[in-house]
Amino acid sequence: MGTRIFRDRAEAGRELASHLAGYAGRRDVVVLALPRGGVPVAAEVARALAAPLDVFVVRKLGVPGHEELAMGAIATGGVRVLNDEVVASLKIPPYLIERVAAQEREELDRRERLYRGGRPPAEVRGRAIILVDDGLATGATMQAAIRAIRKRGPGRIVVAVPTAARSTAARLESEADEVVCAVRPEPFWAVGASYEDFEQTSDDEVRRLLGRAQAPAPDLEAGAATDAALVARLKACATRLDGSAGDYDPLLGLIGEARFVLLGEASHGTHEFYSERAAITARLIREKRFTAVAIEADWPDAWRVNRYVRGDSDDLDATEALAGFRRFPTWMWRNTEMVAFVEWLRTYNRDLPASEPKVGLYGIDLYSLRASMKAVIRCLAAVDPAAAEAARTRYACFDRFGESGQVYGFMTGLKGVGSCQEPAMAQLLALQRRMADTLSWSGSTDREELFNAEQNARVVRSAEAYYRTMFLAEVSSWNLRDRHMADSLEALIAHPERRGEPAKVAVWAHNSHLGDARATQMGARGELNLGQLMRERHGAAVFNVGFTTFSGTVTAASDWDAPAERKRVRPALPDSYEALFHALGPGRFFLSLAPGSEAARLLGAARGERAIGVIYRPDTERRSHYFEARLPEQFDAILHFDETRAVTPLERTAGWEAGEVPETFPVGL
Repeated sequence: MGTRIFRDRAEAGRELASHLAGYAGRRDVVVLALPRGGVPVAAEVARALAAPLDVFVVRKLGVPGHEELAMGAIATGGVRVLNDEVVASLKIPPYLIERVAAQEREELDRRERLYRGGRPPAEVRGRAIILVDDGLATGATMQAAIRAIRKRGPGRIVVAVPTAARSTAARLESEADEVVCAVRPEPFWAVGASYEDFEQTSDDEVRRLLGRAQAPAPDLEAGAATDAALVARLKACATRLDGSAGDYDPLLGLIGEARFVLLGEASHGTHEFYSERAAITARLIREKRFTAVAIEADWPDAWRVNRYVRGDSDDLDATEALAGFRRFPTWMWRNTEMVAFVEWLRTYNRDLPASEPKVGLYGIDLYSLRASMKAVIRCLAAVDPAAAEAARTRYACFDRFGESGQVYGFMTGLKGVGSCQEPAMAQLLALQRRMADTLSWSGSTDREELFNAEQNARVVRSAEAYYRTMFLAEVSSWNLRDRHMADSLEALIAHPERRGEPAKVAVWAHNSHLGDARATQMGARGELNLGQLMRERHGAAVFNVGFTTFSGTVTAASDWDAPAERKRVRPALPDSYEALFHALGPGRFFLSLAPGSEAARLLGAARGERAIGVIYRPDTERRSHYFEARLPEQFDAILHFDETRAVTPLERTAGWEAGEVPETFPVGL
């Protein structure tokens, strides 16, 4: 029983379920949640135990004028329990009890109708009832629930909570047949002190979770994703992630001496993908001497962050250092999760011995055509004004097309309109020659800025080709973009960072960029990606990790350049990898897909895989967000987070705060 802090109620439910394993698979078990906060916890418990889930609505009867003091409670099924000691000592007359009970009964009936939608309460008589709440402080509501259920003749009552005051848990042991509590903090301050995220559970969330629990089970004999035999064997291969310091020990062991660790994401707006990549990357840096983090972002914006984490900028904090990320989608890097990682990286670099190279953060994308041209000129102006003027002359070619890269691409596709391909290439070659001819500058700030200029010139060259080809059906601009990412990584490891030791890079990008394209529909279309290119170039030195989720919320837009919204992620389609992983039970787990492993054999057949980018369109879910893949060929390992939540933008709009309009109960699809 420790002082464990849970991320949220869902994680607390998964932890609690591990303490109730003896009830798994029993036909007489029913899980009853005390709404509202107990429902997300109970949903995980019911899922893990394969037991039915229902709510048991309890309303405290507060003493008028002192409502926090309970004189009794009413509960589902017309049950009323009075605290005779309180009633007698305060001489509360019967008419006052009836008035308070009538008021609370209205609210109880409202919640019954709202949560159940006309379904009858779960059968209690003769059954093992597991009563779940998110925690116990005084335990008054739970005590009323126990007494109310006892009147209905259960076979056994088990009180199950993630956290509780020790004195309360001990007192309830005389009321229930068993009390199961994951942690009993001492001293106990409040239930919310055991949670990082203790936001109030909404009625809509209660309805959604109950609706999912009531949904019909997939047809196993029809070969649906949750085939019982497959699930059982795959579950034995999964390593549960419980939030402990050793969560990623098996993953670090598999990574071994790999120099490139590619860390994916199934969306660009999911909290867990950012926070867990950050945790893994921190261990790669501390334990395996990784010296660079490359992200799916524009070079100039990331370079500003790079200067901050190295202690070379005037930015006051990470939020200011991330201010360059103003192009849609701003939330992708301007979010609270990224702020936390950037501050950690700056602190790590600050505390390094002077002899140790600092860890850098770099962007490897190519959308910053104009910003990179300006950066080249600005960098050169500081060290060689004549070279800066030559660059300005070359890049003047782009002036006749305006500021937009898309306009440039469209115009150059017209007959008789020339392109800027030659001057863009000429400037890159000029900088590469200069880098080769100035080795005596190695280690100086000028050398570092020249590297910055060269990379920006590479972006201009690649962006020019990308926009010029994006309107031509016979040329894949996707391939050009991912080749640019791969070339940027090659430049990073070639840039002298650590003498006598090969550079090591952690890469953050979408699964669709990092999972080997040859194992997906992309490859069948002739598209390649960064993961494929790195494997082809570096073989076993590359370790590829994919991230997946089943449902939750995500930060995404409905259209390009539209505002960020906090959207609900629909439960994964039945024939997908995500639905299969959901059926395994543990909400968060690690799965090795090493060649010849049991998991690799079990997952060899192609299935659907979900990909959410900066746009999420649930109304066209299958067409817009699924592609076929063979997971063991695509990744070396998978991290699955069953229920995830949206990443938090630094600029939160009222629309984002409100979230998506609730869906119709009880389907929740």
